[in-house]
Amino acid sequence: MPDIERLLAEMTLAEKIGQLNMLAAGFTVTGPVLAGDITGGVREGRIGSVLNVFGVKAVHRLQLMAVEGTRLGIPLLFGFDVVHGQRTIFPVPLAEAAAMDPVLWERTAREAAMEAARDGVALTFAPMIDVSRDPRWGRIVEGPGEDPTVASLFAEAKVRGFQGRDLASPSAVGATAKHFVAYGAPAAGRDYASVDVSERTLHEVYLPPFEAAVKAGVVAVMPAFHDLAGEPMTAHGDLLDRWLRVRTGFDGVVISDYHAVAELIDHGVAADVAEAAALALKAGVDIDMMGYAYEAGLPKALDRGLVDMADVDRAVRRVLALKQRLGLFDAPYGRGTAALDEDHAAGVRALAREAARRSVVLLDNAAGVLPFPDTVRRIALVGPLGDAPYDMLGSWSAAGDGAEAVSILNGLRAAMPGSQVRFAAGVPIDGNDEAGIAAAIDLCRQADAVVLAIGEGANMSGEAASRSSLDLPGRQRALAEAVLDLGKPTVAVICAGRPLAVDWLVGRAGATLAAWFLGSEAGNAIADILTGAASPSGRLPLSWPRNLGQVPIFFAERTGGRPDDPADRFTSKYLDVPNTPLFPFGHGLTYGDVTIAGVDVERTEITADEAFDIVVDLRNEGRVAAEETVFLFARDLVASVARPAMDLKSIARCALAPGESGTVVFSLPARDLSFPGRDLRPVLEPGEFELMVGPSADRKRLIPTRVRVLGDRRSANG
Repeated sequence: MPDIERLLAEMTLAEKIGQLNMLAAGFTVTGPVLAGDITGGVREGRIGSVLNVFGVKAVHRLQLMAVEGTRLGIPLLFGFDVVHGQRTIFPVPLAEAAAMDPVLWERTAREAAMEAARDGVALTFAPMIDVSRDPRWGRIVEGPGEDPTVASLFAEAKVRGFQGRDLASPSAVGATAKHFVAYGAPAAGRDYASVDVSERTLHEVYLPPFEAAVKAGVVAVMPAFHDLAGEPMTAHGDLLDRWLRVRTGFDGVVISDYHAVAELIDHGVAADVAEAAALALKAGVDIDMMGYAYEAGLPKALDRGLVDMADVDRAVRRVLALKQRLGLFDAPYGRGTAALDEDHAAGVRALAREAARRSVVLLDNAAGVLPFPDTVRRIALVGPLGDAPYDMLGSWSAAGDGAEAVSILNGLRAAMPGSQVRFAAGVPIDGNDEAGIAAAIDLCRQADAVVLAIGEGANMSGEAASRSSLDLPGRQRALAEAVLDLGKPTVAVICAGRPLAVDWLVGRAGATLAAWFLGSEAGNAIADILTGAASPSGRLPLSWPRNLGQVPIFFAERTGGRPDDPADRFTSKYLDVPNTPLFPFGHGLTYGDVTIAGVDVERTEITADEAFDIVVDLRNEGRVAAEETVFLFARDLVASVARPAMDLKSIARCALAPGESGTVVFSLPARDLSFPGRDLRPVLEPGEFELMVGPSADRKRLIPTRVRVLGDRRSANG
């Protein structure tokens, strides 16, 4: 293990800047600039980190050049976007968030880390923990949805899973919390666009998941591309240094997003590359990813006095410390040495199927079409997503192979060997071709039941994939309308990276599933739900709008002085649609019938230093086993700052057999009822709080109770 200070003293300026330089190889394309052949830069010590290289031979070949072919032998850091799996692809994050289960989130991250480490990867650019309430934004698919509490739990679980117990282990990868911060609220839903949110919203909604990631020990943070109220995040010293490092105690590495340092010139805050490099370095950005800005700009910035050597050394010291924590100095070839165990590989596929199954949300089953009864012997699978294994992987599918993914068609045929499953796409995902609709309808006429597989292609969400419409692309609605006109028992399976505006579909279809992009085992998981081999248990991690005009829509709105009142014209409402979403946050049906039998609060009066229990009794009155999710919301009824109508405080799950009763207990510290006060510092004010318990953010399904916090107004931290 090297002495970092001694190593730093031996380094030339070029070698120091090299440690701050991350370049991409061409294994995959994740940005607008490609580095080409990087071997020369590695041999010359001008590159300290590499992204988009994976596979043991390729990684170790480059590592050998760095360790044995450079003057100081400093190992390279290999990073990759292992967002929801490496070789085995798990559900996209928005889908997996629907499982509402931090244990599952940690398990899938651990397996993804092990596969990535076997490919030589030491750092993943995940988790993406951007809260977003605008489904037009393409990158909503990469995150945990609309709520900061869910996002914080997701952040903690993913960091634990990726990093494991020992960062230096050959099976661990460092995690990168991104994109810091408020990237999920771009103007007009357009990726990379400016963001302008209030300081209160920043502290209440967008910063908490990053604080949770830091507390979980995340080793890297990535600033977002956008500007926040005119200050590009790549140069935002107030947040990157004073909030992130000083307030939360983050001691890791800050890595720019792809080419973002150089783009400070395009933002209009830097006149040239020297100014751009100086702004980013001074703000606390340690590694310049694919911008060439540090390499080209820092020598000039030093000459002009825009930065000094202490600024450079501080960043280099952090990079070397990260490499040391990852065990790269002691074992530069350690990742990639673990053997692949066939039994373990089978277990990973089983986990992928479990995660996919638990991510499916049954939106509607009013006609009782699901699960399919034994009398269903002929199934017509129609729609462009019915036999689309590559699309099942979704965006950011890392080293996943679409040829190894299970399509809905193959999943149904495997699950129903005694039935006839016939497929017709009907229409392409996008475009105006309706030539195949007639053949698809003929297939449906001969069937006992229809599975309508519709939605988006994998490339329609993710980075640079924002949409101005939430409608089904192409002529899919025409296909769907023609199928529904037949009156056959029809299940609509919506595969997409965002909620789609399908109010015209829900109710006409006998059942509707949000199947997102479920990864390698998508088809098997969907078949498990359709056949009743598993009861659906997913819950929406965001509000599902009726139409585009409701966006942004989320449950934690403030009521305002004129809350919606149907009897009063002059209240906050639309003329043409209800204020409510088509489906609320937390919505999701099962094949069971779980009811809340009672809610009991341990004490109705507590002090600021105490915790109290909320006991919820459940009973499954259905004939099928089910797993229920219970949400605990709270509202400060009278506060110095108007509070949201509902704040999510905790989540619990309970699996119940038919006829079985069960109990979940929420143990809530009084400090969890605090909020950012007028000075944006946490404050807990005495007074009455409404607690609401139920299966979703639908007020009609919530059971209210109250608790009073005693004492004087005080800081939440005591």
